[in-house]
Amino acid sequence: MYLNYVGVFFVGVIVGFLGGLFGKGGSAIATPMLNLIGIPGFVAIAAPLPATIPGTFIASVEYWKSKLLDWNIIIWSIFIGVPASIAGSYLTKFTGDKPLLIITGLLVLIFGLKFLFSPKEKKPILINIDPDHEVRSFSWYLRLVLVAAFTGLISGLLANSGGFLLAPSYILILKQPIKKAFACSLAVSMFLAVPGTIVHAQLGHIDWSVTAVLAIGSVPFSYLGAKVAIKTKASKLERWYGLILTALGAFFLSRL
Repeated sequence: MYLNYVGVFFVGVIVGFLGGLFGKGGSAIATPMLNLIGIPGFVAIAAPLPATIPGTFIASVEYWKSKLLDWNIIIWSIFIGVPASIAGSYLTKFTGDKPLLIITGLLVLIFGLKFLFSPKEKKPILINIDPDHEVRSFSWYLRLVLVAAFTGLISGLLANSGGFLLAPSYILILKQPIKKAFACSLAVSMFLAVPGTIVHAQLGHIDWSVTAVLAIGSVPFSYLGAKVAIKTKASKLERWYGLILTALGAFFLSRL
């Protein structure tokens, strides 16, 4: 068991850094990695969820300092996504753990391939436009509501903070620059993790010792990942994003 905790710590380091770097809580990455080092299914799914909260907060502060947070997107996503996340969390009572692990791996792989082979930002995009003065259509808000509702439902169902769906959805569906998408995704993920944590704790899915070790590893590296992302070219970030997600999704699915 001691070796398992060492493995959990290093998983925390990896997911913390990648979470801060790519604007996600990290539970989508933590779940397959924990499962591969021998952590049981539902624990691998649920334990990372509360561990993402402190790390996402620290990284969000860094993005906020760089004026990358779009509060319009964040508030709408939280307002719609939180109740959807609660509903999704309760649905796990009617599912087994393996289907959830397979869904997680497939979604990670699909988004990874999309960003790897069809990057959206081939040249720099200005990100310092004030979103409060940006005119947005009804269809844009409708797309935002649908993204938030779907992501909230899936995040609750998979015990995931939602960042692995939010960031690519903000980029591909809402047409946001990649760094702004990562920043907003990270802030929303922090809030989406809270109701899922409460529900899964009530269902007995969380091993708090695994959660604590994950958090110890992830929190400082979430901060570091955010600092690196802010200073990195958007085009490079997108390629890295696609490569990491594709490799992880393919490896995980091959082991199920």
